[in-house]
Order: sequence, then C-alpha cells, then structure tokens
Amino acid sequence: MKRGSKRGQINLSFGMIFSIILIVVFIVFAFYAIGKFLDIQKAAKAGQFISSLEGDIDKMWRSSSGSQQVEYSLPSSVDYVCFADFASEKRGAKQEFYNNLRLAHFEDENMFFYPVGSAAAVDSKSIDNIDLLEITSRENPYCIPNIDGKIKLTLKKGLDESLVTITR
Repeated sequence: MKRGSKRGQINLSFGMIFSIILIVVFIVFAFYAIGKFLDIQKAAKAGQFISSLEGDIDKMWRSSSGSQQVEYSLPSSVDYVCFADFASEKRGAKQEFYNNLRLAHFEDENMFFYPVGSAAAVDSKSIDNIDLLEITSRENPYCIPNIDGKIKLTLKKGLDESLVTITR
C-alpha cells in the first residue's frame, strides 16, 4: 500500500509543477503581447502626427502666405521632434542630439524623433515643402519639445517665400 500512495503523490506533484510552468509561460507571453501592442500604438500615433503635419504643411505651401499655430499628439516617450540638415554643421543648444539623430538618417530624411527609437518603428521622415535651411539657420538640429504628449509649432510662409518654415 505504501508504494501506491507514494506513486500517486509523485504524479500529483508533476501535474502541479507542469501547471505552474504553463501559467508562467502564459503570463510571460501576455506581457510580451501587451508590449508589442503598445509599440504598435506608438508607431500609429507617430504616423498620424506625420500625416497631419504633412497635410498642414501642404495647405500652407499652396497658400500665398500665412501663419498658423498647430498642436499635435505624440507618444509621451518622444521628448523632441527635431529638424536637421546633415549637409551643414551642427550648431546651437542641442549639438549633442546631432550625432544621435545621424543614426536615423539614411537618405534624405529631415524630421526626426528624439530619442531615436522612442516612436517605435518610426525614427525619421522626409518632409516636403519646408525651408530646412531657414529652419536650421540658428540651431541644427532644430528641436521642438513634446510636453505632456502634445507638440505645438507654428507654420509660416511669407508672400515672397516658396517654402514653409517651422518655428516653436
């Protein structure tokens, strides 16, 4: 009789250990999946920001002149939106950002999210119809802070200008 009772206890212990291992695996997978969904949300928010910014810049570019203050939402992990011209030298207060942003520069990108990687899969984008030389004339990179998930900037175009400038 003693042999049978020991054997039953061992089978029960193995079943319990196996159940605990399965529970741990499911919990780890759940946290992994939640993290991936949050990354997708960051990338979607960054993509929506880029799309809205490009649309507003195109509207301003098509107009004869104007000035418009706009506000956009961004993931709170993004500290700055920066405009950089890697054809000219770094200058201004954010010189240390220059080398970090260069890591996300592959071809003709001129807008970057800082820190690099903070907007999930979207690190940089080429924005058309902006006067990058004017935007980065005093500061290169020219960075606009993200405060509480909101970024405020001003789009300007003068009568004699062909491109839009962006200011804080």
